[in-house]
Amino acid sequence: MGIKWRHWTLPAAPLAVVLLAATGCTSTPDAPTKPTGRPSTSGAHSKAVARMCAKPAAGPAKAPAGAVTVDPAVVGDLAKKTRSNPPKTTFWLRPGKHKLEPDRYSQVMTKKGNRYLGAPGAVLDGRKTNNYAFSGTAPDVTIRYLTVQGFVAPHDEGVVNHDMADGWVIEHTKIQHNSGAGLMAGARQQVRASCLRNNGQYGMNAYKTDDSIKGLVVEGNEIVGNNTGDWERKRPGCGCTGGIKFWAVNGAEIRGNWVHDNRGAGLWADNNNNDFRIEDNVIEANDGVAVMYETSYNAVIRNNTIRRNNWVEGRKAAKKGDNFPYATIYISEAGGEPRIRARTDKIEISRNVLENNWNGITLWENADRFCNSPANTSTGYCTLLVKNTKRCARPGITKAPLYADCRWKTQRVDIHDNRFVLDTSVVKCKTECGRMAVLSNYGTYPKWSPYKGKRVAEAITHKQRNRWHDNAYRGPWSFVPTDTDQNLDSGQWQSTPYRQDAGSTFAPQAGD
Repeated sequence: MGIKWRHWTLPAAPLAVVLLAATGCTSTPDAPTKPTGRPSTSGAHSKAVARMCAKPAAGPAKAPAGAVTVDPAVVGDLAKKTRSNPPKTTFWLRPGKHKLEPDRYSQVMTKKGNRYLGAPGAVLDGRKTNNYAFSGTAPDVTIRYLTVQGFVAPHDEGVVNHDMADGWVIEHTKIQHNSGAGLMAGARQQVRASCLRNNGQYGMNAYKTDDSIKGLVVEGNEIVGNNTGDWERKRPGCGCTGGIKFWAVNGAEIRGNWVHDNRGAGLWADNNNNDFRIEDNVIEANDGVAVMYETSYNAVIRNNTIRRNNWVEGRKAAKKGDNFPYATIYISEAGGEPRIRARTDKIEISRNVLENNWNGITLWENADRFCNSPANTSTGYCTLLVKNTKRCARPGITKAPLYADCRWKTQRVDIHDNRFVLDTSVVKCKTECGRMAVLSNYGTYPKWSPYKGKRVAEAITHKQRNRWHDNAYRGPWSFVPTDTDQNLDSGQWQSTPYRQDAGSTFAPQAGD
């Protein structure tokens, strides 16, 4: 059965998971044993998830007709046979552990249209010696039914599709226990029904040096336990960890995935991403934010089950006395922009279940972060509306259109028909973990900034068409508008001057 709220019904399982169920590749998550203070993955709203790490689909037991057989007993056989055969060759890897030559730069240099199929039990093992598994700029490569593990890619680099080639298809594949990112991305890449597990930095780093990733599909995968290297501790504030990090991706389908227990953010879209659909996922028990959409544009976040996220990072900040509402869905300098082509002209967050997370949704805009400002951590980048950073300077930035267009603006965010549940006895907190927020800081920097004072705080709160409505709240929720000094109850939130959450319902206890 679905969960009925108002006049519509939330599906009990995402379409991608329903399709995968026919192959026996899904399961309701168990409640694994956790270290003290970490969340469990069980919950009242459990639904089927893509359990790809424990129950992967098996590859062909015999070599397909015309395939080149790869022998695990011959070190370097896969790389050698790839070199000696033409493009569009199919390779079938026998059962067993396949190895590359024992040199850090030994790798498989792919050719256009190559297909790599693993037999049941086929593993490509880097033995903590090789940096990369599959490399090269050849497009349209396919990898299926293979385990890729034990590679040691450097920081910010990846093991599979190291050179970010276009059109790759990764299906029914385990990419696990590697350093760096398990997987890089190119345009039109499809990652389906795979396990991205326990990689040192990211499960996937969707970044390409020329910012040309378009049409990315991530569907029906399990993305778990990534950032084993704890990079945020090694490089505080690097923003360089999580289940998946997206950078300058235009057009993405992120659906039907189980994103859980990552040591940082679950899904993080950072810098000039556009036209995302994040739907029908189960996102739970990540140390940090479940979904972060930062300095980006136009997205739909809907029909997701989001639970027990941000317990580690949220609690850590609260213990330090930091009263910022670090959130489970965090929209940071991102919004809808009709002038940028996409399937929507806003950020729509709807029909999600958010249960027992550390805080809810925060809409944030840093008054000091804009093109050509030293506070812009995306160094050298400008908005998609003003690509030449040098234009964002006085006197032009003080008036239209540059006054608006030199900023990534948190605007046109529509939050509706969601269910927010908070049981503080489960989360083990008092008041600091149950907040919704729309706010900014007091603008101070740099000296020539035209955004000083409360200008941005007033704009994000009252003028940029950010709206909550028709939601259901269960538990002790409070609301933070304009700045962190505000903390309102539901009546104040719904009243003048904020007028938020029209049509919403509020119950003081999570079970009401």
